[in-house]
Amino acid sequence: MNLFTDLRKLVIATLEAMAAEGVLPDGLDTGNVAMEPPRDPAHGDMATNAAMVLAKLAGMKPRDIADDLARRLGADPRVALAEVAGPGFINLRLAPAVWQGVVTCVLSEGAGFGRSTMGQGEKINVEYVSANPTGPLHVGHTRGAVFGDALASLLDFAGYEVTREYYINDGGAQVDVLARSVYLRYLEAHGREVAFEDGTYPGDYLIEVGQALKEKVGDAYLGQPEAVWLGEVRDFATDRMMGLIRDDLAALGVTMDRFFSEKSLYGTGRIEAAIETLRGKGLIYKGTLEPPKGKTPEDWEPREQTLFKSTEHGDDVDRPIMKSDGSWTYFAPDIAYHFDKIERGYDQLIDVFGADHGGYVKRMKAAVSALSDGRVPLDVKLTQLVKLYQNGEPFKMSKRAGTFVTLRDVVDQVGPDVTRFHMLTRKNDAPLDFDFAKVLEQSKDNPVFYVQYAHARICSVLRKAAEAEIVVDDASLAGADLGRIDHEAEWAVARKLAEWPRLVEIAARTHEPHRVAFYLYELASEFHTLWNRGNDTPGLRFLQEDDQATSQAKIALARAVAVVISAGLGILGVDPVEEMR
Repeated sequence: MNLFTDLRKLVIATLEAMAAEGVLPDGLDTGNVAMEPPRDPAHGDMATNAAMVLAKLAGMKPRDIADDLARRLGADPRVALAEVAGPGFINLRLAPAVWQGVVTCVLSEGAGFGRSTMGQGEKINVEYVSANPTGPLHVGHTRGAVFGDALASLLDFAGYEVTREYYINDGGAQVDVLARSVYLRYLEAHGREVAFEDGTYPGDYLIEVGQALKEKVGDAYLGQPEAVWLGEVRDFATDRMMGLIRDDLAALGVTMDRFFSEKSLYGTGRIEAAIETLRGKGLIYKGTLEPPKGKTPEDWEPREQTLFKSTEHGDDVDRPIMKSDGSWTYFAPDIAYHFDKIERGYDQLIDVFGADHGGYVKRMKAAVSALSDGRVPLDVKLTQLVKLYQNGEPFKMSKRAGTFVTLRDVVDQVGPDVTRFHMLTRKNDAPLDFDFAKVLEQSKDNPVFYVQYAHARICSVLRKAAEAEIVVDDASLAGADLGRIDHEAEWAVARKLAEWPRLVEIAARTHEPHRVAFYLYELASEFHTLWNRGNDTPGLRFLQEDDQATSQAKIALARAVAVVISAGLGILGVDPVEEMR
């Protein structure tokens, strides 16, 4: 049930009837007709812009269309009042039976309430985290992991077939640096003194990797030239790091469907195939780029390169794909990787990058556009930086990683649920402050507590109702006499419940899972307001002494809130709690 969709259909059907009667011209484009909550709740329950967007097309005044449309809409039993506001907006107040129907629908559909079919038949690949396999995940990766995972769950809830994917950057120079760093720890494990030069990874997390390498190969690599051990140590270290990363993700509740190795692209002809596809489209050429804008580097010199004509697909400059020594640039395997995704038949691609990859967006979009002939859209979502605080003061933790705060540090400190919810309390492209004290605070100012507290309060009501021998299973509550819910504060909760299916579709369409977190806070706020009003107004309490029928109706409303909170938290990857501890 999507009440907004249903009432928009009513508006469209009414407009078609007006056209059939000659009141409006035939064939008007109603694609921009919307049904949405009014900006000011005092104006009504819903509002439509129909008259405003059709007036010019119809050659009529908006008010003339609105007056007739409002009169007709008011005849529908779901509409208690239809009023024209301003130049031609129409505000609707809905009948109590509508809100009763929302509660019944939530309880009847359960966890499926709000699920959409908008993505049915479409395959989406969501690539996120994709950190270099050179160490544990840091707090910046944490935000990308939470965002990507919640987005994937949201898209699944909206009906898409979703693949969660991690791209292992194991084909570049950074894994050679990892191998050399592990080799130093291997020497340490043999009692040798070592020095970590600039450019190596000095983190303590490699001590156990060096020890494990010693246990595997003994002294076989001692005194050997790099050419003997580099490849084997690189593979060993990469496998160990990916095991560490998988464990970090598991601690956060993130499970990938697929890990794709960059290394698998080399020596298999897959990079060459992607580049040849672009060449066949006339997009690969030999050329010389202009010097970088601004201050020209001292070592810059013009030289002929193999270039991808990315400017034909929206990029600012054409991009090198092959170095002067004949080896591929780092961009070439990325092109091949996205070509592989396209070949796998995805209808949409989403990449979640860190804030430092902003300059990479246009070239990657250009590559996907070129490779798919514009058929497959790529949306790149950038996650901004996370700043850590403790009671408002910049906070630094013990850095086992050597240079940064790890994902595991954060999760161990506050738990995965708090971490995940708080990481979604800001839009992905806005910086986020993470205060270890405030995210554990039990107050309205802490969104995760406030939402969880609402769910726990409802569970408490259900337990007390069961003790009072009130039947509170969902099927029985769905059949309760909801006409006994008649207060504006109760309808406010039902109105917010009705927004959930619409919110899901908007958030999925815009790829913005933070909207779910915002909505849950608003729903919890409406519920807590109703709860608090019950302290002063006994008739608003969920348990009415000696009146089981009224109690059951009010509990049905509360239970509906719990159902939606649980579904929303599920999308965010957070477990709802039944008791606050």
